[in-house]
Amino acid sequence: MTNETIGQKVRRARKKAKLSQDKLARLADVAYNTIVKIESGENPNPTVETIKKIANALGVEIGNLI
Repeated sequence: MTNETIGQKVRRARKKAKLSQDKLARLADVAYNTIVKIESGENPNPTVETIKKIANALGVEIGNLI
């Protein structure tokens, strides 16, 4: 069990996938600002639907991000 936030997990998975925040936002069909806010911690509790979209775009299980 790690103490990483959802935002830190999203950032790590995004970087591993070699995606920019903008590219991830487009692939996940969410606003660029949403990705920025999640990764920065400004939005520490994104909706499950948003996390599902991000996980799908990154090709990871939703459990890897929450």
